[in-house]
Amino acid sequence: MMRIACVLGLAALLGACVAQGPSSPTASSFSAEEAAFIRKTGTGVIEGHAFRTRSKGQVVNAAGEVVRLIPATAYARERFNRVFGKTKFLPHWRYPNEQVDPRYAEFTRTTKTTARGQFSFDKVAPGTYFVSTQVIWGEEDQVFREGGTVYDEVTLTGKETEPVEVILSGH
Repeated sequence: MMRIACVLGLAALLGACVAQGPSSPTASSFSAEEAAFIRKTGTGVIEGHAFRTRSKGQVVNAAGEVVRLIPATAYARERFNRVFGKTKFLPHWRYPNEQVDPRYAEFTRTTKTTARGQFSFDKVAPGTYFVSTQVIWGEEDQVFREGGTVYDEVTLTGKETEPVEVILSGH
């Protein structure tokens, strides 16, 4: 019992010291018209692999994780820039708990990764998108787990004859 109390106390103490990331609202407002291209049917295909490489070189795939395809609108760009800064990886414990425009999620597509971290979106309309998922490992009941959210940006012109490949590794 004492051990559990110590672990919980340590977690609370460390949680208070960790920067949770910015939580200020975006200056841009969400525009459904700007994001509407995601609802169009296109001929593009986006295929990818989501993973992180641990410090000792072991690759951890994003097995069974939700992958989001997000139109790169002004609102989304500002949000990604604020949350990720100049990186394409954010540790899970730094992900901000902030309110976003509820329509933002309505104008996304999702799929799930395979056990090997592979995913695909088909019938994608031309446009620029953010592709994002999480790669987290460790026991679910552990106080400290590793990994976080990874993303990349991809543009489809509508002239592609092959799938556009994206690697979500945080690099």
